[in-house]
Amino acid sequence: METLYRWSDMRRILTGLTSRSMKGIVIYESLTGNTRKAGEKIAAELSRSGIPTIACSIRQIDLQQLSEAELVIVGSWVDGLFLFGQKPAGVRRLIELPAIDGKTAAVYCTYAIESGKTLDKLSAIVERRGGNMIGGMAIKRGELDAGASDFVDRLVGVLEAQSA
Repeated sequence: METLYRWSDMRRILTGLTSRSMKGIVIYESLTGNTRKAGEKIAAELSRSGIPTIACSIRQIDLQQLSEAELVIVGSWVDGLFLFGQKPAGVRRLIELPAIDGKTAAVYCTYAIESGKTLDKLSAIVERRGGNMIGGMAIKRGELDAGASDFVDRLVGVLEAQSA
């Protein structure tokens, strides 16, 4: 499991967001179900933490929820060769995500052996769609529950610190 990056930027971007009710959405690209499972776990844990969040496939985005969400999390599985050439899967669909201008965004990817630069590439796609990237996390396929929980714990920890 890789660590999150750029979480320090989150405090700057999220200024003021924790003083009101925040909604979230997790949008995932999944092939075998691992990225879907991680996304559903992230959404459920965020909801339990007081941030109502739904998870949906990139093929069936809830556009109403996306328009209401202030927090957008995008997930993908790692596509490519074992040790090089890794990238987010479904790049065409990711590039065609609806605009998320000005929304706080984070990314995650699920992987089996190595995630390579997948998080950087996924972050760049989300930034091009208008998201204010705050970080991301690679979650090993055999550690979905623990990885999703760690991702949410870090995110909520920063949100709580921001509201203090």
